[in-house]
Amino acid sequence: MIAYLRGTIDTLTPTNAYVDCSGVGYDVNISLSTYDTLHGLEREAPVRLWITEVMRQGEVCDLYGFYTREEQALFAKLISVSGVGPATARVILSSLAPQELVEVIESGDDKRLKTVKGIGLKTAQRIIVDLKGKLPETLTGREVAEEAISALKMLGFAEANVRKVVKQIMTVKPDTPVEQVIKQALAQL
Repeated sequence: MIAYLRGTIDTLTPTNAYVDCSGVGYDVNISLSTYDTLHGLEREAPVRLWITEVMRQGEVCDLYGFYTREEQALFAKLISVSGVGPATARVILSSLAPQELVEVIESGDDKRLKTVKGIGLKTAQRIIVDLKGKLPETLTGREVAEEAISALKMLGFAEANVRKVVKQIMTVKPDTPVEQVIKQALAQL
């Protein structure tokens, strides 16, 4: 089982990342939020994608990659709902940020969930009924900061500079998602 892939992005599209890991290329399905994060990185920058393997008919294995473990955990929860496959889960995660999706489910906002392409009322209600109260807790501010710092250090930035910039970002808006912290920090570093 593949837990994560660490390498460089060879090719990037809004739906797929081709990750080069020491000369071996992996075709990884990604969400738009992961794409946005990867798209903001420099070419050939080292990245780590958290991987979920999904078996299809005929023993074909598809890889789904996520920039954060939070998004990966939400994907796993979504595909556990009857009638929600990996493609639908990816569309949901492309339409709603992880924190936003948690809020929609916990508040029972089926109308908001219905705005996602391909999600009807019955599916929205099933997702809410099956997942309400069962979602992974969102990352605390400290966990977000540490994950952002780790990612930025992996990109080669000095830890002291990274900690200072991330602290400034988190002080202004403590509930900033990790992807946004990284994007904002990259703009300042």
